[in-house]
Amino acid sequence: MRGPPGASASFDSGRHLGGTVSKRSFYAIACSAAVGLVLVIFFLTRPAALKSPPGDTANKSWNREAIRATYVATQLREMDKTHSTLTLSYDLENNTDSDFRLHAGPGIVVLSRLEADGSLSQQEPVQLSYPVFLPARQHARLAIEITQTFAWPSEDNPAYIDKLREFVKQRLANVQEFVLFDQSSRTEVKLPGVWQQLQETAQASY
Repeated sequence: MRGPPGASASFDSGRHLGGTVSKRSFYAIACSAAVGLVLVIFFLTRPAALKSPPGDTANKSWNREAIRATYVATQLREMDKTHSTLTLSYDLENNTDSDFRLHAGPGIVVLSRLEADGSLSQQEPVQLSYPVFLPARQHARLAIEITQTFAWPSEDNPAYIDKLREFVKQRLANVQEFVLFDQSSRTEVKLPGVWQQLQETAQASY
């Protein structure tokens, strides 16, 4: 016996509605799974993306024991009529089993450590005089130079020696030491100051 028209219409409508709800649920679950998968991939790959590439030494601490420097000599040279260069020479001792190559460029920075508070300064334009190759467990000579405006006095000037000494004194009076930083190997080399000894030697030679 056929039921009333209204009952048949109500059953069909309910079955159709149920099918629609199932599709929406399926799409919602699929979208949630896709979003979850994307988040998982993001968090799994994020550390690798943020990780420093091989050979990146930006986060390494400075090695202060690899190279030891000892003061050797000081030389003042006339570059032209208005400029002179003060050159400081050091003996470098390599305490490691690795070779070092030091040459002027953006990877090598030479700073002055100020006498007043021990802070580092680039106020004085200090640079390497020549490239240095320092083999493992061996010694090599290094020189740094400071070029400044200075009218070189004539040799017949009675104050010739005094003027040269005063120039050196002014350049180094506020400097405790120089410090060389090799950014490629993260090596820090202290270039000790002997300014007080130079002044005492100069006074003794009068």
